[in-house]
Amino acid sequence: MGRESESPRTCSFGIRLRHQRLVTAAASGNSPFRSWPSPPPVSGNPSADCLAIIVDAAEFALWLSPHITSNVNRILSDLFKWEQPEVDAYLETVVSAAEHSGGGVLADVPRTVHECPDHEDNLILDLAAEVGALIMVSNDSDLLSMSPWRGTPIIEPTAFAAKVDAMRRHARRR
Repeated sequence: MGRESESPRTCSFGIRLRHQRLVTAAASGNSPFRSWPSPPPVSGNPSADCLAIIVDAAEFALWLSPHITSNVNRILSDLFKWEQPEVDAYLETVVSAAEHSGGGVLADVPRTVHECPDHEDNLILDLAAEVGALIMVSNDSDLLSMSPWRGTPIIEPTAFAAKVDAMRRHARRR
């Protein structure tokens, strides 16, 4: 089916982070790429908090596509002026985290979704449909306005991190 990475590990939920979240996690603030927090996610950088949740590989799997990784590469290189070795190291780390979480990079995502006027967003929805994502995390206003999309909630990183924090705190009280 064109998956570059498959893991035998079964996860409770599938999650898909839009490429802006991956860029913001790396490029905002004081180097969150080098120091993602451990939950509860309270770093002040919701995008980094979301990646920290993925790194835990406890409840969620991160799925990526070549479309997402190439956009992260382009934005970090062109907009944030990162050197290519730094971009490559970051992307390698994100892909490793995705694979560790039970997700990975889906190489051949079928083009089936044409519901959003933004072509880029349809590529994101194609990935979500293909992996059966149960939740999507994004700050994109077009995507957020479509929530729930085919029954899949689309929530902002701040809300996602807060819900995971509350879920984990509740589980610890048991």
